[in-house]
Amino acid sequence: MEENENENNLEEKVLSTPRTVTMKGRALTLLGDEVKIGDEAKDFKAIGNDMLPMKFKRTYLGKTVLISSVPSIDTPVCDLEVRKFNSEAEKLSPEIEIVAISMDLPFAQARWCGAAGVKRVKTYSDYMKAEFGKAYGVLIKELRLLARAIFIVDKTGIIRYSQIVPEITNEPDYENALKALKEIAS
Repeated sequence: MEENENENNLEEKVLSTPRTVTMKGRALTLLGDEVKIGDEAKDFKAIGNDMLPMKFKRTYLGKTVLISSVPSIDTPVCDLEVRKFNSEAEKLSPEIEIVAISMDLPFAQARWCGAAGVKRVKTYSDYMKAEFGKAYGVLIKELRLLARAIFIVDKTGIIRYSQIVPEITNEPDYENALKALKEIAS
């Protein structure tokens, strides 16, 4: 009986191995379900710079959307990432949207966007309930920040691309993400 219990406990531990990313080499646990290519995009509510709630599917279903998840828009790598996507977004069809989601307060996001001249990327805050972070499996348990990740959702609401950056102080692979975005949107 005792041997059987130990096997069950080991099996539970193997099945519940946490997904992680690192920050300067330190392992951090990701909460929420892992999103896989081919999955239906999960709906979530986040807060816009105008302090109004945005429901993802109601707002973006019917468009191809690149979701850029960042730890904090006010840090050097996140700043660079959102500016890069803003620059690229200006060259894209209006049927393609790029959104950036972080745990920053909407006031801070609005201030940052104004100072950085970011107009084409829409920023949203997940600070209230971390609905996006949990739904897309990128909420960092130890910091209550979002991991650096990119998801592309097609017009029908299906996840077509996923990239979780293993070391959150690194930039994402812009080239592959933008190439995928253009292919998915065409």
